[in-house]
Amino acid sequence: MTKGPASTDGGGGPAGAPGAARWPVVLGAAVIAAAVLAAYGGTLSAPFVFDDIPSITENPTIRHLASALRPPAESTVGGRPLLNLTLAADYAAAGLAVRAYHATNIAIHALAALALFGLVRRTLLGLGQASAAATAAAFSAALIWALHPLQTESVTYVVQRAESLMGLLYLLTLYCFARSVGAPGGARLWQAACACACLAGMAAKEVMVSAPLAVLLYDAVFAAGSVRAALRARAPLYCALAASWCALALLVLSTHGRGGTAGFGSGVSWWRYGLAQGPAVAHYLRLCFWPHPLVFDYGRTLAPPAPGDIPGALAVACLLGATAWALVRRPALGFLGACFFLVLAPSSSVVPVATETMAEHRMYLALAPVVVLAVAAARRWLGRASLAACLAVSAVLLAATWERNLAYRSAEGLWRDVVARRPGNDRAQFNLGCELRRAPGRLDEAVAHFREALRINPYYIEAHYNLGKALDALGKTPEAAAQYEQALMLNPTQADAHFCLARDLESTQGGLARAVDEYREALRLKPDFAEAHLSLGVALARTPGRLADAIAQYEEAIRLDPGLFVARLDLAGALQSVPGRLGDSIAEYREALRLRPDSAEAHLRFAAALQAAPGRAAEALGELEEAVRLGPGLAEAHYGLGSALLSAPGRLSDAVAQLQEALRLRPDYAEAHCNLGMALARIPGRLQDAVAQYGEALRLRPGYAQAHCNLGNALSALGRSDEAVAQFSEALASQPDDAVVHIDFAIALLRIPGRTAEAAAHLNEALRLEPGNATARQILEGIGPGGN
Repeated sequence: MTKGPASTDGGGGPAGAPGAARWPVVLGAAVIAAAVLAAYGGTLSAPFVFDDIPSITENPTIRHLASALRPPAESTVGGRPLLNLTLAADYAAAGLAVRAYHATNIAIHALAALALFGLVRRTLLGLGQASAAATAAAFSAALIWALHPLQTESVTYVVQRAESLMGLLYLLTLYCFARSVGAPGGARLWQAACACACLAGMAAKEVMVSAPLAVLLYDAVFAAGSVRAALRARAPLYCALAASWCALALLVLSTHGRGGTAGFGSGVSWWRYGLAQGPAVAHYLRLCFWPHPLVFDYGRTLAPPAPGDIPGALAVACLLGATAWALVRRPALGFLGACFFLVLAPSSSVVPVATETMAEHRMYLALAPVVVLAVAAARRWLGRASLAACLAVSAVLLAATWERNLAYRSAEGLWRDVVARRPGNDRAQFNLGCELRRAPGRLDEAVAHFREALRINPYYIEAHYNLGKALDALGKTPEAAAQYEQALMLNPTQADAHFCLARDLESTQGGLARAVDEYREALRLKPDFAEAHLSLGVALARTPGRLADAIAQYEEAIRLDPGLFVARLDLAGALQSVPGRLGDSIAEYREALRLRPDSAEAHLRFAAALQAAPGRAAEALGELEEAVRLGPGLAEAHYGLGSALLSAPGRLSDAVAQLQEALRLRPDYAEAHCNLGMALARIPGRLQDAVAQYGEALRLRPGYAQAHCNLGNALSALGRSDEAVAQFSEALASQPDDAVVHIDFAIALLRIPGRTAEAAAHLNEALRLEPGNATARQILEGIGPGGN
């Protein structure tokens, strides 16, 4: 069957009236573009969801255009460098502002609709239809295709730009070929454009694999008359198109089966997957004519074969048979059927895609032949009234698309929509749980959805792990640890699960040693895990004799992440405990405060280091005042400042005020009660109040040696010597090796007749503990030999 070339006037219309023919085309294109914008304009603020996260927000290769052609293999962009490059262009223009990505998706979809408009129009002109009729039919098909709600997943879900970009390039490949047939003078230029579009499409998505066959079939049906004639007439073009398969093969191999989730090594048998695709394709065809309900994620579970699958499988088999018959008897219709199956074959035949047994975005391009066939039928039955009917259908579709896009306004809303339509979808339950876990006050709901995901699929590792995180946040540590252990039973190589389990074990009695082992396992699996180095350091610091190892872990965490504030702070605290390293500790505190100058805790801890350094009391006092300014609700800051002011001349009243504020914020603060007692004891007439504060400190913390000693001194000063002796005895029971307690006890005993010898014994014990204690020696010399 030989076909004549399409007309070559500027608008593709009949010769002699190019200007008149061009205006309907321009108007139709403008209406299509405006309709697309109207349908999708409300999606610009829709958030990144699902695979958008690893493919865009967590994809380092899009941060620079130079690295964009090397996308991460195991993500949606893997093996699709052109797709990754377009995302990199969006990132270069707007960072992670989601509106830019949606705007690009909408533009790609609009361009694809215009390419379909041009392709159908030129094809109809080549078949001898009048320009007006061809333009009206092509306009109707492109408009319906562009506004069909089945397209929403490929347009509104950002990373499914893979589908729409491939669809655009597939249509451009066919369009450029059609132009080459109708433009003898520029045939080579259009053929070159056809080959380039095909090659670019291979770098967008693997479904492009069938494009060379589609071009050959188009040539055989609409131009050359047979496959043999087409190959003979345009052999260089088909060699170029076939060469694009080599590029595609290299890209596919670079993904290594997309991390084992696609291909014959994905763990899903080809025949089982193939059996499921008959009902799936039948479902897609139903959605073409009645697009409800639409589902964002059908899940990954292959349902067992059922008798209900048979009608769908038979329907698809009949369509295949009808397509084969039509290619012989009605080639134009056969071409539409063949294109439908060619586009779906890579993902909806026997090549398993383990993560998606069904997906509506697969119908993005496959919808085009269905719509063209429907428009052709409408024109046959309704004649000129078909344009009005198509416009009415388009208006309904626009409204349906707008309504469908409302589900994408939030990630939570989108997953709720999936759960409502597919409650047995474990992945939907899991992802809804993840969104709820991030929302304030929704942890109980998140836990319920994680548990439901695990009821559906007990082997869902990520659900065990995230359930553990949610339970941790609810304070249910033992249950959380059990979930991490379950996740590790299923996959022992999960570094994050080892890390979280270790943190839970740290808080359990006797679990510190095992926590250290879990941290080390996490680091074996993920050596650059800075937070695990930090947490291991904290655990080692709590282990007797392991401070040096803790310091090494802190230093490694800082090497991996120099901006890790907590590691700096903990390293400074650890160095403060090492003899001779106080200077290093002070330097680390300064670095921590450089990172977080607004941290009240850092100023407070820095002050403690300065207090331990000779001659830096004034500097320490300044840091404490800064801590109080930054953390007015931090009881420890008020306590630290009040305690420091006890030694500052003329600041006694300020010390009392700060200690009282600490107790207002934290009434059970035993140390603050004790130090407030010390301050009150120095104020004339407040000794009894001091006694009350010491008593409260001891009520809150029985056995508190400093409070017993201070209370003993106060009682001794009040003449209540026997009570004082009892307090000193309690103090020594807690701290028998404290020379100061022995000295204060001796002073109290000297006030009691006949107790001098006991006093001398305590003074001698103080000198044994601290041979250079001048106070003990002076008092002992004053009471004479033998304590007389």
